[in-house]
Amino acid sequence: MSTLLQFDSLERTALPAQPLHLAIGMFDGVHLGHKSVIESAIHSARRSGGLAGVLTFWPHPSALFRPENPTRLLMPPEMKRAVLGRLGLDFLIEQNFSREFAGTGAREFIALLQRCLPRLTAVYVGENWRFGRDRAGDITVLIEEARQAGLAVFSAPRLNHNGAPISSSRIRELLAAGAMAEANALLGYTYFAEGAVQPGRQLGRILGFPTLNLAWEPELKPGYGVYAVEVVGDSGKPVKGVANYGLRPTVGPAGRPLLEVHLLEASALTYGDKVTVRWLHFLRPEARFGSTEELRAQIARDREGALVFFQKDPAR
Repeated sequence: MSTLLQFDSLERTALPAQPLHLAIGMFDGVHLGHKSVIESAIHSARRSGGLAGVLTFWPHPSALFRPENPTRLLMPPEMKRAVLGRLGLDFLIEQNFSREFAGTGAREFIALLQRCLPRLTAVYVGENWRFGRDRAGDITVLIEEARQAGLAVFSAPRLNHNGAPISSSRIRELLAAGAMAEANALLGYTYFAEGAVQPGRQLGRILGFPTLNLAWEPELKPGYGVYAVEVVGDSGKPVKGVANYGLRPTVGPAGRPLLEVHLLEASALTYGDKVTVRWLHFLRPEARFGSTEELRAQIARDREGALVFFQKDPAR
């Protein structure tokens, strides 16, 4: 299938009459560990002439059970759809994680899947996946219930990186610390922001370093500071840049964090363009300066630091 079929609930899923291979999980960030689960479903589906899909959830269960302190997600639903769509899936089900759905018993879950997906053949999960009311279901319960229903279960072991498991929570900590190289290694792709270029206060232009300002408000905010980045517009050609993400304490106040990118090479990108900013390397944390002259001097040093980074990585 060439088009990713998308559904907003199990109950409203309608798929062709082919064997279904379903990967299940929150998959926030779609990191390397998640991909090992999803790619197993894809490979099995291709061998059997079936369809491969993902069942994921929105919002995160913590929004229901810990509304005062929900988990800050690495990516919003639209970004997750885009990343999942590039993996070669045939369909995607985004199940609303409501109180009613959360009340589904662990031993009722397989019956729900079979009722909504009658051609379901196999399910694919991470070995530590929990499911059902009060998270009572684990891989043992899943295998027991699936065997009785005539379904296969494939569980992928957790992947490790530098001796520790790859997880969304670990990536959140790395991004908050500005550790882009390690975060990108765990993701298996370069962390990115997407949005439209919008007008700003022209302060960068006044300082001699004009910027593209991106309309971007993630739940999980990367560490405030300065980064070497690449910017990609409709042309698909990456443009090198240096970005500041934060509250701009020297020239603020800013009511919310802003992402501002100064391009290091010529580009036709302008207001209204939809762009992707790829975060490559952390240069320094955000700081307050005593004057705009001190800020201008630091921006010049940041620009040079970004150029040095790109010179050391000639593949970019």
